[in-house]
Amino acid sequence: MSATATTRAGVIGVGSMGQNHARVYAELPDVELVGVADTDEQRANEVATRHDTDARARTDLLTAVDVVSIAVPTAYHYDLARECIEADVAVLVEKPFVADPEDGRELCDLADERDVTLQVGHIERFNPAVEAVASVLADEEILAFDARRLGAPRERDIKDGAVMDLMIHDIDVVCSLVDDEIDRVNAVSTEGGRYVDAQLGFAEGAVGSLTASRVTQRKIRELTITARDCWIVVDYIHRSIDVHRQSPPEPDDAPYTEFRSGVWRRGIDSNEGIIEQPVVGDGEPLKKEIASFVECARTGREPVVSAADGLRALRIAKRIDRLAEPNPVEADPR
Repeated sequence: MSATATTRAGVIGVGSMGQNHARVYAELPDVELVGVADTDEQRANEVATRHDTDARARTDLLTAVDVVSIAVPTAYHYDLARECIEADVAVLVEKPFVADPEDGRELCDLADERDVTLQVGHIERFNPAVEAVASVLADEEILAFDARRLGAPRERDIKDGAVMDLMIHDIDVVCSLVDDEIDRVNAVSTEGGRYVDAQLGFAEGAVGSLTASRVTQRKIRELTITARDCWIVVDYIHRSIDVHRQSPPEPDDAPYTEFRSGVWRRGIDSNEGIIEQPVVGDGEPLKKEIASFVECARTGREPVVSAADGLRALRIAKRIDRLAEPNPVEADPR
């Protein structure tokens, strides 16, 4: 695909998430939304009309596009992604990547063999707060983390459990920040798997806790990180980062300072330490995710969230799911 030509895009599955993919493709410059496909013909027609495009049969759509998003139930990801790759169409598959890790490994190999871009939709990687904290941690040694993704029961039916629907986001984010292999996993659950708590141990010593809940009466999306020289609080919802340190303020006590990367706001906390607040960018994470995917398809660059990343998060999530069941039987973590 030419790096300067208009990219022809399509969406397979235009439910609650797929409709947003269609909207973003229609809004991006140098991208043409040439069609959408869905087993619900009425819904496909409604979304197509909204974005001045066509509702198409899937086979017809794949002959007309350069890139496509797959936003259907997880059980159908493998078959649809394989069909797209075999048609030499770049694919963005919503998380979780696939239902079976072995199918994911097969898709990775097929995409490599055919030189087709394959990205997995872990949208939190494109949250400006997550992008910023990765820069904060560039010179830090992570000791521990605590990720909480909590919320009240949802009205709509969700096929995936709390681990696959919620916790898998934090699994991916943590694995992207801790450059090490996981060698220990524990997990427990209650309320039929709607509340799950997991503990991870990394080979070089870092440890962490992840909690996912569909029964908590307040929406929380938070990651805290204990590093050797600081404690960091990341709020996904408000897109903010607080970095707590015990070192004293700068001699001039300036409210803003250059620190590592970018401009930081500094303040005094109640323990006479300092709080640094890096400037966090803006932008809609989904739009950033899809724009990055399109750019990778155009240039051949490795996606920010590769198929291998999606497969890693899936394998860990599957292991947590097994361990969280009553009387779990540990399986091969690979």
